[in-house]
Amino acid sequence: MFEYGILPPLMFVSMVIFMLYGFPVAFSLATVGLMFGVIGIFTEHFSPAFLQALPLRIFGIVSNDLLLAIPFFTFMGAILERCGLAEDLLEGTGKLFGAVPGGLAYAVIVVGAILGAITGTVAASVITMGVISLPIMLKYGYSPRLATGVIAASGTITQVIPPSLVLIVLADQLGKSVGDMYLGAIGPSFLQVGIFLLFIFILSLVRPKDVPALPPEARGELNRALVLKVLGGMIPSIVLIFLVLGTLFLGLATPTEAGALGVVGALALAAGHRRLTWDLVKQGMHSTMHITSMVVFILVGATCFSLVFQGMDGSLWIEHLLSGIPGGPIGFLIFVNIFIFFLAFFLDFFEIAFIVIPMLAPVAQSLGIDLIWFGVLICINMQTSFMHPPFGFALFYLRSIAPRSVKTSDIYMGAIPWLGMQLILVAIVIFWPESVTYWLDKAPEVDLNSIKIEVPAFGNQGGNTMPNFGLPPMDGAPAQPGGGQGGGLPGMPNLSEPPKIQ
Repeated sequence: MFEYGILPPLMFVSMVIFMLYGFPVAFSLATVGLMFGVIGIFTEHFSPAFLQALPLRIFGIVSNDLLLAIPFFTFMGAILERCGLAEDLLEGTGKLFGAVPGGLAYAVIVVGAILGAITGTVAASVITMGVISLPIMLKYGYSPRLATGVIAASGTITQVIPPSLVLIVLADQLGKSVGDMYLGAIGPSFLQVGIFLLFIFILSLVRPKDVPALPPEARGELNRALVLKVLGGMIPSIVLIFLVLGTLFLGLATPTEAGALGVVGALALAAGHRRLTWDLVKQGMHSTMHITSMVVFILVGATCFSLVFQGMDGSLWIEHLLSGIPGGPIGFLIFVNIFIFFLAFFLDFFEIAFIVIPMLAPVAQSLGIDLIWFGVLICINMQTSFMHPPFGFALFYLRSIAPRSVKTSDIYMGAIPWLGMQLILVAIVIFWPESVTYWLDKAPEVDLNSIKIEVPAFGNQGGNTMPNFGLPPMDGAPAQPGGGQGGGLPGMPNLSEPPKIQ
């Protein structure tokens, strides 16, 4: 426990106490880091030379091109939240699936996945779907617990589906490509949507009264007008998804450029729905500025903390503690996911990404764990932070827009089955890493035993004379066989004879 001194564990405990007490995370991290830096200097456990790197690390944060993608994707989500696209998608797909039991729930899950692929923010998805779908689901007899649970869970799919902000932050913290992180998240995203749809299907067979079909007067007829309405919402979404993810996967744009393209596409969609106003842009810019400044301040505080923590061999202390966990890499992953699951009761996903991940990544790498797999797995786990009571943000968002007839206890109890399904996905990804790594570009496999290095012999028949390379003979050098007039380099001594002393 104290192989590397008492200061690293004491520093870690102090950080937890500061945050549990309610101080802002960014200032808690910076305060603990600088305070223990001073203590370490006086007790000779920390070299002052480490602090000289602090200004450069802070400058590296504010000049990081990768983090510039965060305000772009945030602004895109804020615009799409208010541009009317979600309303068209929900209304069209709700009527399209309305004839089957659970049709509205199917529509919410599918639209939640689409919104996740074009907005990347949980709040936008949960609030939009809650305002539009929840009253209709309650009106036509859906169980309040099921209705609130499916809306909250479908909104949190956004955390895993690219272009998730969490994946961008994790890519930065793990030192990996955002494109690879997005590719790795494709498989788990489809699995999560499939698990949710399968649950609704089973529920419609076991308890059809909880998920009734829409009556004919509510869903209308399946005609050309309805199909065109659905396509009118789908096609702009697909175009926007290609602008963001297609250009990124094809290597046509960096994450920052893909985010900028997404902003242009979101503004075009808002203009097409006649919702593009100065107030809309101003609200989007305000929320973007709020989230971006929060991320930067947390990063600066985390940098102060991690610099001092590493200077006191804190990273070696963490590695020493976790590398001895029984079960090897699988045991480590199970422990880490349980730890993060309970940590998410108290910390936001940004705080977990900036504080905990830098401590765990070196241990994962030393155990031979693929960091893309590790990052996507942590991202899936962190989506549960939006769902589990009592601090799940998706539940708070839903409570803010739900009718008073819906009890808070119903919202909390309705989230539990969906939370269990998210944990099932965590277990699947732990024991089936190919669900992540299958989509990644594989390096060509080379059999080292089949490699042969052949060095051509100089001269003819394996002789020891040097090749002439078509050059004229040197003074005193014998003529080279097959070389015309001889060979060698001009001015080079004849090494085939003993030296002559004149």
